[in-house]
Amino acid sequence: MNDPFKQAPGNRKVLKAGDDAAGRLDAFLTEALAGEFSRNRIKSLIEQGAVSINGATVTEPKRKVHPGDTFRIALPEPEDPEPKGEAIPLDVLYEDLDLIVLMKPAGLVVHPGAGNWTGTLVNALIHHCGDSLSGIGGVKRPGIVHRLDKDTSGVMVVAKNDAAHRHLSDQFADHGRSGPLERAYRAVVWGRPRQLKGRIDAPLGRAGDRTKRAVKREDSDDAREAITHYEVVERYHEKPDGTSLASTVECRLETGRTHQIRVHMAHIGHPLIGDPDYGAAFRTKANLLPEPAKAVVNRFPRQALHAFMLQFEHPATGETLHFEAPMPADMQELIAALRAEAS
Repeated sequence: MNDPFKQAPGNRKVLKAGDDAAGRLDAFLTEALAGEFSRNRIKSLIEQGAVSINGATVTEPKRKVHPGDTFRIALPEPEDPEPKGEAIPLDVLYEDLDLIVLMKPAGLVVHPGAGNWTGTLVNALIHHCGDSLSGIGGVKRPGIVHRLDKDTSGVMVVAKNDAAHRHLSDQFADHGRSGPLERAYRAVVWGRPRQLKGRIDAPLGRAGDRTKRAVKREDSDDAREAITHYEVVERYHEKPDGTSLASTVECRLETGRTHQIRVHMAHIGHPLIGDPDYGAAFRTKANLLPEPAKAVVNRFPRQALHAFMLQFEHPATGETLHFEAPMPADMQELIAALRAEAS
């Protein structure tokens, strides 16, 4: 098949499959494009909804191709591949020649990506650290060894050289099984788990799009082990039967999957307050709260999740470093309102 694509208006490419077309969509398009894009890039474009078959958008890379199918690919506009430093304020908790520990505020994206090519933590770090940042994490993720969701606040560590990056990455990959690494979060959730202390062991995988996650069967192709330990530390508006309208829970990660705490708490029936992806169905529960709690909950702008503690081994000295960050103002206001009695 020679140059099967033709350029279409609006930065798109169009292809009509031949009589011998078969196989997975991502593999077929990769071969048809003759190396113009990698298979991973094609897969990403499909998951982002940039590919249609016979006029219908598809998001499954494994979708089967049939003879006569017509494909349209919406190609993204070229982006600057190398992020630039930006004078974004950083709340630095600790810094030396090997690493920097900081408090990430809610609303700050960690690294550049689709829709967020500027204004990220990486842009701030490049400005703050200059040429010292490790490049082992890739051009768009220099020094990044772990991440927090955009709307999750909390403690993060960033490597400033390649040796520190490798050492810290190994610790996060080990999840503290053989070293001092610990990560702890505080989350405000709807209701109260029946067991005040527990372990959630539920594999996670994609939920049909490129961002959301869901609990999967262990034998699913994309299922990855995910284990969260939780403990209820405070209950709000408790009833005589032992249930509560809301609770604060402390979560400690045995694994570190995307959206792990958010999905796991929703999985056991107690999604995070303010979570637009996994707790939207619980939004009307705010009507059960007295004022001013009801008003505070209704205007809370994000998932109520804060990474309050991080502990790890210093990559150069071997010293165990322990950091804690106080609850941010918005979560302090939320908890104070939930503690209050009816007005």
